[in-house]
Amino acid sequence: MTLPAPAYQGLSQEQLATLVPELLLSGQLIDRSGMAHLISAFGREVMGQVAIEEWMAASPVYTHRMRTALGIDGDGVEDMFKCLQLDIGAPPQFMDFRYEVTDKYHGSFFLQHCGALMDVEPMGDDYVTTMCHDIEDPTFDATAIATNRRARIRPIHRPPRRPEGRTPHCEWTVTIEDDRDELPLPADAQEMFETRAGRTELTPIDGSATDGLVDYRGPLLADLQFREWSHTALARMAEEIALQHQLLSLGFLWSVRRHAMDEDQVQEIYRKQLTGIAGLSADRLRAALRLGSDAEALATVINLHPVLGPRQYTGVGAEVRGDDVVVQVPSDSGAMADGGWVTLLKVGESGPLQAIATAVDTYWTVTSAGEADGAIEFVLSRGDEPHKETGEVAIARFSSGASFEFTDRGRSIPITPVSSGV
Repeated sequence: MTLPAPAYQGLSQEQLATLVPELLLSGQLIDRSGMAHLISAFGREVMGQVAIEEWMAASPVYTHRMRTALGIDGDGVEDMFKCLQLDIGAPPQFMDFRYEVTDKYHGSFFLQHCGALMDVEPMGDDYVTTMCHDIEDPTFDATAIATNRRARIRPIHRPPRRPEGRTPHCEWTVTIEDDRDELPLPADAQEMFETRAGRTELTPIDGSATDGLVDYRGPLLADLQFREWSHTALARMAEEIALQHQLLSLGFLWSVRRHAMDEDQVQEIYRKQLTGIAGLSADRLRAALRLGSDAEALATVINLHPVLGPRQYTGVGAEVRGDDVVVQVPSDSGAMADGGWVTLLKVGESGPLQAIATAVDTYWTVTSAGEADGAIEFVLSRGDEPHKETGEVAIARFSSGASFEFTDRGRSIPITPVSSGV
């Protein structure tokens, strides 16, 4: 199938620099959308198990992909930290990781602010312990092994916070020792590498570009200032981060299937997860890029939305036709083959797409859907009555990430290893 040019390539460098951290935050908020429905259906313990399984399935795969894309080819703690800075599990500022490097194989980090903790702490110590102990222990190691199978991430302190209000919110050591056994690749991650998502080829970075950084082979930076990166590198980051969304959603789907009563319950929970993050992310993307509410704005949001991308994987595209916006969802794509989110968009089932449209303007309505030329074609038009935000989106807004604002932290500053004596 011949696909049109990826949507992210059409943005300016400035727009991409704004978009990339938004996409990272969107990926973090997937769980704010999905986990509430798991708690309702199965309780806290199953919710925790699904979270463990989805992240262990996805993070080794997308970390390997980002390492390859940006030339992060070392096996030390600096290389691991670089990957964390481009991980939907650690969006900048919302999950405010601060890194220290002792030497090549030893370091630490702390979270000056943990947005996930701020979301969960009001729910009580049991939920905090599930997130900060039960989930973090195996999933941190699963992320680390993409850099070095002998890496271990261990807590110095972590929530529940004692004393109350303690800062930093948590602190962890990272060590790599030659005499340590290698951790195995999780079975779900092995399978995830073989999915169409895991094998999707994205737009190569132009190594000859002169408008900014084209790789991350240099020193570890305390804060990534995305405006310092080249247009081509930012576009690839955006594609990879959208694919991180897809990989995590597949891990979620696989895990829910292990716990659900039947496939109807699986699909119901999967659809609720998608609807919530679809609406919330659309709202943030529209605001971040200062878009309006007209047809062009709606088509732009759809083409940039990470739950519908990257286009090389999903084939989804939107265009303006007269006063309407037409969205095509191909029946032949990697995402369809994997059974991913786009399989939930069907004739008569357009709730997630409507959530995106409502976030742009409440009067946008999915007015028709039909099959044409190997795709489902959805038409969105201005209606006479406004749509209310769905309950799924309202639940996702529970997160403080819904209203989180990024700040300008100046230029990038290299982190000097302690052992260098500089």
